[in-house]
Amino acid sequence: MKNKLLLVLAIMVLPLSLSAQQEAYQREQYVQGNDTLKYRILFPKDFSEEKKYPVLLFLHGAGERGSNNESQLVHGGDLFLKEGIREEFPAIVIFPQVPKEDYWANVEVNRDSFPLQFKFKNLEAPTTSMKMAISLMDSITQQKFVDKEKVYVGGLSMGGMGTFEILSRKPEMFASAFAICGAADPAVIDKYKEDLDIWIFHGEQDNLVPPEYSKMMAREINSSGRDAKLSLYPNDNHNSWDSALAEPYLLPWLFSKSLNNAHEIEKKDE
Repeated sequence: MKNKLLLVLAIMVLPLSLSAQQEAYQREQYVQGNDTLKYRILFPKDFSEEKKYPVLLFLHGAGERGSNNESQLVHGGDLFLKEGIREEFPAIVIFPQVPKEDYWANVEVNRDSFPLQFKFKNLEAPTTSMKMAISLMDSITQQKFVDKEKVYVGGLSMGGMGTFEILSRKPEMFASAFAICGAADPAVIDKYKEDLDIWIFHGEQDNLVPPEYSKMMAREINSSGRDAKLSLYPNDNHNSWDSALAEPYLLPWLFSKSLNNAHEIEKKDE
């Protein structure tokens, strides 16, 4: 009887959680020519167009691709709905969704073996979804209520790959970034802004995307004179986003960064 009651309660709670996301994140779509990018957007509580707010672009993983404009909220969506988070970090949070047939990063994925094999082409033209995400961000950051000095990007798995790539395609847009269980060709680092700050996360037991990719990106970013923090979770598999998004210092670190930080440092050194 107790197990049946718990099951009923679980079924009752799940729709309420999803319903809260549906109500808080506005359902939108960005259209450019023949292309459409569906996305959800969360505005701060008591939002006012007379104020300026940070913007965070969150790139989901391959498992959340689709056309329902909902699945992209599965990982990370609840984090930004927490009362304490909304109070401490009033920001505009954007979750776009990639269609099933597309990808954030320009990469060929060989799924015939594990871990997966990747052939990156992120020095070539962007995918349609990446191009649309960039265009969407260009549009949003032109709004008078956006603090252009505090625009951020982060993502997990496929979205971690997209994060590494978008930093090379729009280097001056983002004040800082985080990439969870992602991968990239370190050649993109040459296009990163010189004072880039990024926090990279990966599970040491990841049997889908090898942690060596994150280690390599962190090492090469730091070798280039930029700043990469690396957090490895010894017992985590591919779902290291659970640990990363639970990091108590992630959001304070992220939202403390600003494009004018480097300028302020330079002034102090003069």
